[in-house]
Amino acid sequence: MVANSTIIGDENPTMADFDQIRTNFPVLATEMNGKPLAFLDSAASAQKPQAVINAMNDVLTSGYSNIHRGLYSISQQLTADFEDVRRKVAGFINASSDKEIVFTRNSTESINLVAQSWARAHLEEGDEVILTEMEHHANIVPWQILERQIGIQINVVPVFDDGSLDMESFETLLSEKTKLVSVVHISNATGIVNPVNKIIEIARDFNPKIKVLIDGSQGVVHGKVDVQALDCDFYVFTGHKLYGPSGIGVLYGKYDILDSMPPYQGGGDMIEKVSFDGTTFKEPPYRFEAGTPAIVEVIGLGAAIDYVSAIGFDALEKRENALRDYGHERLKEIEGLKLYGTTRDKIGIFSFTLEDIHTSDAGMILDQCGVAVRSGHHCCMPLMHRYGIEGTIRASLGLYSNEDDINQLIDGLKKVKELFG
Repeated sequence: MVANSTIIGDENPTMADFDQIRTNFPVLATEMNGKPLAFLDSAASAQKPQAVINAMNDVLTSGYSNIHRGLYSISQQLTADFEDVRRKVAGFINASSDKEIVFTRNSTESINLVAQSWARAHLEEGDEVILTEMEHHANIVPWQILERQIGIQINVVPVFDDGSLDMESFETLLSEKTKLVSVVHISNATGIVNPVNKIIEIARDFNPKIKVLIDGSQGVVHGKVDVQALDCDFYVFTGHKLYGPSGIGVLYGKYDILDSMPPYQGGGDMIEKVSFDGTTFKEPPYRFEAGTPAIVEVIGLGAAIDYVSAIGFDALEKRENALRDYGHERLKEIEGLKLYGTTRDKIGIFSFTLEDIHTSDAGMILDQCGVAVRSGHHCCMPLMHRYGIEGTIRASLGLYSNEDDINQLIDGLKKVKELFG
C-alpha cells in the first residue's frame, strides 16, 4: 500500500488519514529507551515507508544486475526501470526533459559538481558568487575551495534576527562581476522559506546572464517545486530527506548549461569512445555519471516520489502547517526557551535554545524520554555565529509526525528543565 486512498485528492484530510499513513513507517511502531519513539529529526534524514523498503528489496531479491551494459533480460529490465525514475524525477520537479536530471550521491555532490564543472570552466579570478548567511556547509565549502583554486570572490547576504534574508543587502551585492547566486530554498536550521522566486527575478533583472543555483534539500520535501516556473539554472536535492534512501541525490540543470560543462569525474559509462589518443564523452546527463550508479537507491527514490505524490502536497502542507502552529503554541509553555526563525513563512522546524542549558545535555535527556531531536550547529556554523550561539536544539516534522510527538517533546523539555533548571 502506497498511502491511504482516502487522503488522495482530499482537501481536508483528517487526523485518522494521517494516522493511517503513519502505519506505513515500520520504525514508528518501535520504542527508544523504553518509550514510544517520537522521531523529530526528519530535517536530517527522514524515515522510510514500507513501499520504499519493498521496492529496494524487490530489486535485490528478484532482479538485480548492473545496468546500461547487459544484453540479458534482467539487466535490460532494470535499465528501463532506472531510466523510468529519471523521467519520474523530471516530472516531479517539472523539468523540461529527463536529460536535465543528473543522478549524484546527494545534494553535496550536486553542488560540488556545479562548482568544479560549470563554475571552474566558466568563472575566473575576481568573479563573484553570492551566498547567504543561512547556507548549509554544503553550499559554502565548495565555493571556498573554488575561491582558493581560481580566486573567485564570495559575497554573503545577511540574515535578520527573525531569520529572514536582508533582501535590500542582496540587491546591493549584485554587481557586474556577479556570475552566480547560490541560495538555500528552505533553511535546514530554522525552517525559514526563502523568497527564491523574488531572488531569481531580481538577479535576472540586474543581469540575465547571472546563473542561479537553488539548494532544495528541504524544498522538495515540503512543497511542490516547478523548476521551469522558478527559472533557476540549477536545483539540487537529496533522496534521504524525501523518504527515500541515502546515497542518491539529484542535480537539475538547464540542458544548454549542462551541455556546456566538462565531465566532473572520468570512468566507465560516461564515454562514447576511449583510446590513448583521447576520449569523447556522452551527452548530458550521462557525461556526469561515471561508474556504476546507485542502482537500488535510484529505484528507492522513485518509490519515494510515488509515495509522496500519491498523498499530495496540498494535503501535506495543510497538515504540516497545523502541526507547526500547534508546536509553536506548546513551546511557549517552556520558560527560558528562545526560538530561532520566527517569521510566518516557515516549515515545521523548531530550532531553539534553553537558557543556561547546553543543547547536548538537553538532547541526551530527550533521548531518554524517547524523543529524537538534533542538537548542534546543523552544518550551519556561520548562521549560529550570526546569532552568537554554538548551536540549537532542532525538532523537525515529517509527514508522519503528529500531536503526540509534539506533546512528548514538551514533556521531555519539562523534564530537562526539572533536571537542569
